[in-house]
Amino acid sequence: MANLTMVTEFLLMDFSYTWELQILHAMLFLLIYLVALMGNLLIFTLISLDEHLQSPMYFFLKNLSILDFCLISTTVPKSIANSLSHNHFISLLECILQLFLVIFFASSELFILTVMSYDRYVAICKPLNYEVIMNKKACVKMAAASWFTGGMFGVLYTISTFTLSFCSSNEIHQFFCDVPSLLRISCSDTHIALDITTAIGFSLGILCCISITISYGPIFSTVLKIPTTEGRSKAFSTCLPHLFVLTLFITTAALSYLSPPSDTVSVVDLLLSMSYIVVPPVLNPIIYSLRNKDVKNSLKKFIA
Repeated sequence: MANLTMVTEFLLMDFSYTWELQILHAMLFLLIYLVALMGNLLIFTLISLDEHLQSPMYFFLKNLSILDFCLISTTVPKSIANSLSHNHFISLLECILQLFLVIFFASSELFILTVMSYDRYVAICKPLNYEVIMNKKACVKMAAASWFTGGMFGVLYTISTFTLSFCSSNEIHQFFCDVPSLLRISCSDTHIALDITTAIGFSLGILCCISITISYGPIFSTVLKIPTTEGRSKAFSTCLPHLFVLTLFITTAALSYLSPPSDTVSVVDLLLSMSYIVVPPVLNPIIYSLRNKDVKNSLKKFIA
């Protein structure tokens, strides 16, 4: 860990050297953040107050809203402050904490989304045993396991990243501290610990995808056998939003971490790499509120 003293702070990327564009960037990110904040807070409030939204699906949706809010809050407010203050430095401790929180919340969100797919499988394919299998104690354990595993993975990724040496450039080509950007400026020739952690993360991601596929195969088969159009529509209304959110999250994260490294980073590359942090927290509340009748009815009662 002695290598940590070689660099005491990092310089985050400027959106633009033009003041007007810096203001535009700050206002755009502020708008995005406020939309995500209000949307996820609304979902959390509705589920907490409405007695009709107390099923396991909404319990996990509440966890998802918390994770979305926390995920976007780790990066966007700092980026807004940097654009308005002309101060783009981030201390080593802040960078370590930011990286840990991003990995923690993003990993936990993937696990929660995987658990939600299992919940939909039990609800549709085994409805008679749903209350027994997805009882309150089991739901709490699955949610806690998702948060704990995400936290452990965050610790592993953070330790393996910051055991690298940073002895040349301290300029991070990103709006926040992330692994690909830090790896790009590291002067370490080998990073076995980080490679092992990445392999573990990739394996967990594959297992999640396999679990989701196994869950949704029988789900679609069962739904298509429902004789009434209303029944099929109701079943799809609870599955399709989750499947869309899951696909969106995995796709944006994969585009960020699996894109080939480049010495020159464009603004488009920067925005794309932030997409898995910004896009899901903004769209998740919209998707669930627009596609879910129970949430829409609860929202109408809340407004009235």
